[in-house]
Amino acid sequence: MERLTGVKSIGIRGPIIREGDDLCKIVVKSVLDATASENIPLHDKDVVCITESVVARANGNYATVDQIAKDIKDKFGDNTIGVIHPITSRNRFAILLRGIARGAKKIVLMLSYPSDEVGNALLTYDDLDEKNVNPYSDVLSLEKYRELFGRKIHEFTGVDYIDYYKELVESEGCACEIVFANQVKTILKYTDCILNCDIHTRARTKRLLKASGAKIVYGLDEILTESVEGSGFNEKYGLLGSNKATEDKVKLFPNSSCQKLVENIQKELIEKTGKHIEVMVYGDGAFKDPQGKIWELADPVVSPAYTKGLVGTPNELKLKYLADNDYKDLSGDALKNAIKESITKKDKDLKGNMVSEGTTPRQITDLLGSLCDLTSGSGDKGTPFVLIQGYFDNYTNN
Repeated sequence: MERLTGVKSIGIRGPIIREGDDLCKIVVKSVLDATASENIPLHDKDVVCITESVVARANGNYATVDQIAKDIKDKFGDNTIGVIHPITSRNRFAILLRGIARGAKKIVLMLSYPSDEVGNALLTYDDLDEKNVNPYSDVLSLEKYRELFGRKIHEFTGVDYIDYYKELVESEGCACEIVFANQVKTILKYTDCILNCDIHTRARTKRLLKASGAKIVYGLDEILTESVEGSGFNEKYGLLGSNKATEDKVKLFPNSSCQKLVENIQKELIEKTGKHIEVMVYGDGAFKDPQGKIWELADPVVSPAYTKGLVGTPNELKLKYLADNDYKDLSGDALKNAIKESITKKDKDLKGNMVSEGTTPRQITDLLGSLCDLTSGSGDKGTPFVLIQGYFDNYTNN
């Protein structure tokens, strides 16, 4: 019988993961138990995906506010710290800001506007147009901002992040001045000791600041790159990708040890099933919400670890291009067979070829991670593992 289905993304339930749990064993057992109970056969090139939160939890990769404060104090001393371009998030940044404030005497908090790096809006462009404000050049004090725009509440969270962040800093006994500016060099008018908190533009920000005479420049990716007083750490991403665990603790993004985890899971699955299954760890997907305008990628990368078979980008033909151009005079079985033959004979690298125009030019791990993030969600579904089947198949596979 001809195959009538394509890609399947299946959430796999697992136990609540605690520090010290053998995650390799748990993942393998959960996948095998779930597929057996649902009578789902496993195949070569299936993909097993593990959400980053359980990886960090099993490893005990946490840091407290005091440990963050210690690293900040060691790096900045008593200097006024320019904390620039953080995202506005209770989950992602608030606890980090508490730790930064606890390790400092004064912070100049420079917020981007009308939104942060991932699209959380303080204002709209219509607000700026109405007040004749140019976000590319205008620098606003907190007083000027309030005079122009008053208080704006976040559409989804109901939080005024400006007041929230200011009160959080001051509750730690740290003085706080807030300014609004999008040019990173603006902060040098206030202090030459900077902690840049942007995620995907961090390398450029550091380069610009250092070239402009900044004395001390660190990014969030350089805080807690090694253990501080027994803390967890991430040698590559520091505090980037961390999430709130408690009011006094954050869970860090998985460190380099997770590469060994995915390789061990793959090895165990091959031994138990005889199938060559790929494995990856995923965090945020990479997509944009058209309503809230939020770009869902607050992690430094979508996938911090994956097996070798997931390297690269898709190499696919655009079926509608073939149907509308090369085979516009065919229909029915003749059209189907012609398209299947084109797929069978396609070049190994279609980059620049018109017949691939409109296919998704993204890393395979980014595409899979986005699919997983939507499948597992971020709430109470209880499916920290995802099984993806048929992703590497095409129209010719039965």
